[in-house]
Order: sequence, then C-alpha cells, then structure tokens
Amino acid sequence: MSRALDYTRTFGAVLLRDLYVTGRDLWSFLAQVLLQPLFMLLVFGHVITAVGFASPGYANLLFPGMVAFTAVLTGVQGTGLPLAIDFAAFKEIEDRLLAPFPLGLVALEKVVFGMLRGVLAAAAVYPVGWLVLDSVPVRPEGLPLLVLVIALGALTGSTLGLVLGTWVPPEKINLLFAVLLPPLLFTGASQYPWPALSALPWLQTVSLFNPLTYVSEAARAASLESVEHLPVWLCLTVLTLFLCVLAPVGLAGFRRRVLD
Repeated sequence: MSRALDYTRTFGAVLLRDLYVTGRDLWSFLAQVLLQPLFMLLVFGHVITAVGFASPGYANLLFPGMVAFTAVLTGVQGTGLPLAIDFAAFKEIEDRLLAPFPLGLVALEKVVFGMLRGVLAAAAVYPVGWLVLDSVPVRPEGLPLLVLVIALGALTGSTLGLVLGTWVPPEKINLLFAVLLPPLLFTGASQYPWPALSALPWLQTVSLFNPLTYVSEAARAASLESVEHLPVWLCLTVLTLFLCVLAPVGLAGFRRRVLD
C-alpha cells in the first residue's frame, strides 16, 4: 500500500512538473495548436459561407470537427514528438527513467500529459470559434458527452503518439507527421458528417479506419441537435478498441527503446 502511494505521489509530481513547463510556455503552446483550427474556421467557416459557396449552417457542422481534430492531433504531437526527442542521440529519457516508479508508469505519464494537452487545446478552440464565427454550437445537455469524447479522443491521440514516438526512428518523426497530417484531417469527418459521404462509398469506408472520425461524429452529436451522425455508442466503443490495441503496442515500443 505504501509503495503504491509512493508511486502515485511520484507520478503526480512528474506530471505536475510537465504541466508547469507547459504553463510557462502557454502562449507558445496555444499558438502552436490553434493556428490550424483558426485558419480552417476562418476560411471554411466564415469566408466561404460569407461569399455564398456554403450555407450559413455549415460553420456549425465544421466547428465540432475542428474541436475533435485539435484534441486528437495535439494528443498525438504532445506525446510523439517529445518521445522522439527524448530517445534521440542525447537520450534525455534517461533522466525520466531515474524516477522511482516502474517503467510502465513513465510511459503512462507521457500519455496522460499528452491527453491533458489535447483537452486544453480543444477547450481553447471555443474562444477562437466565438472570435471568428461570432457563435459556436453548444448544448448544455450535451456537455457531459462532449467532455467525455474530447478526453477519450485526446487519450487515443496521445496513445497513438506513444506508438509513433517509440516505433519510428527519431530522425524520421517530422517527416512522418508531415505525411500523417493530411489524411488524418481529410478522412476524419472533421469537415462534414460521416453519413454525408454515402455518395462516395470508398471514402466513407476509408474514414472508418481513422479514429478522428469517431471523435468528430460524437462531438457533433453532443453539440448539434438535428444532424445525422454515427451512433454515439459505436463511436465510444470503437475509440475504446483503438485504445486497447494502441496501448500495448506503444508500451512494447517504449520498453524496446528503453532497453536499447
């Protein structure tokens, strides 16, 4: 019991240290994670609707997808990129491994930290949305589901970041993210509801393999009352399955890199 308490305290101390560092560079962090949704909302949510190429209601469909995209992408980058740096030539991960708790908890702390960054970034999209669009879709009765799915989406992204950061060579991680970003964005139902792809069955099928699709659809269900979407239970179930697959793969990669 005392050992578990010691592990918990150490885990909390390491996590708080990482959060403190993020807080010191908060403006840099926000600039990094908000530029993409800012310009997406500005161009697709405001400009295109203002000139008449999209209906005024399109911004409401787009906004939950941008929140979901920000949560997932920030989770991936918040775990994957720091791990790649930690495992690079200078082996900065060794300092973290000196912490008095098991190896698996070191990896878990990285994942939890990436998830918290994803949730914070997703929350920060709301004031950006109000600034660009004048209003954003929010339903008080949908808030519990929205918080749950954003946290689950950020956790899924962070776990994917653990996989990428431990299995991809550090010198190739930037190239991987450059290649990963477009398909993650454009096949994740972040810009349109998934059922609207019925006219393009091949793209509809491909989108089912993207975890962002399920975060976007559940966030849209929580934010909008009358829009067709994937069943919420299916979204939550599939995201849980993604976690069950990615977590052991990422942990195995972490152990492999540490032992190397």
